[in-house]
This record gives sequence, C-alpha cells and structure tokens, in this order.
Amino acid sequence: MGWRILADATMVLHFTFVAFVVAGGFLAWRWPRAIVPHLLAAGWGLCIAVFRFNCPLTWVEDRARERAGSAGLDGGFIDTYLTGVIYPERYLVLIQLLAATAVAVSWAGLAYRVSARPS
Repeated sequence: MGWRILADATMVLHFTFVAFVVAGGFLAWRWPRAIVPHLLAAGWGLCIAVFRFNCPLTWVEDRARERAGSAGLDGGFIDTYLTGVIYPERYLVLIQLLAATAVAVSWAGLAYRVSARPS
C-alpha cells in the first residue's frame, strides 16, 4: 500500500511540476520572486525535452509502481499520461511549441510589468 501511495503522490507532483514549467512564469507577475524557481524548472524541462534527460520523478514513480506489484511506466511521464491521452501523439511538437510560447509570454509580461513599475 505504501509504494502505491508513493507512486500516486509522485504522479501528482509530476503533474504539478509540468504545470509550473508551463505557467509558473505567470505566477511571477504577482510574486516576482517566483521567477527564480520557474527559471530552474523551465531550464530542467527544456533539458529533458531537448537532451532527453531522465527525470528523477519518473524514476521514483516507476520504481514505486514496480514495488507495489504494478507494471512500471512504459515510457516517460509525458509519454504515459499526456501524449495520446490528453492530446494525440501527432500534436506533440505543437504542444511543446505552445508550452514554450506560454513560457516566453509569461517572461515577456513579467519584464514589462517590472519595467513599467513606478520607481
């Protein structure tokens, strides 16, 4: 039971992390200090997408599922829970471009908000 809870909690944490990578820059509009963890998260997300690094959260979830007696993940987190489930596989590149656009817009908006602040 404990391994299953760890696996499910890791999955939820992973969804939260992916959401933060995509939309965390918008949080910095309200809380500018959030930009530092967002830069780190977005950088890690970029490295995973471009260089195919293995995500430690995927590893933890996979091992916990195996120890709980379930099959491990067939692929990475995105491959298992998003691609082919939330959006068709043929749209993966489009989704990645939309996510990158959301990050860029959030950063541009933050830069504008910071520069437009009265001194």
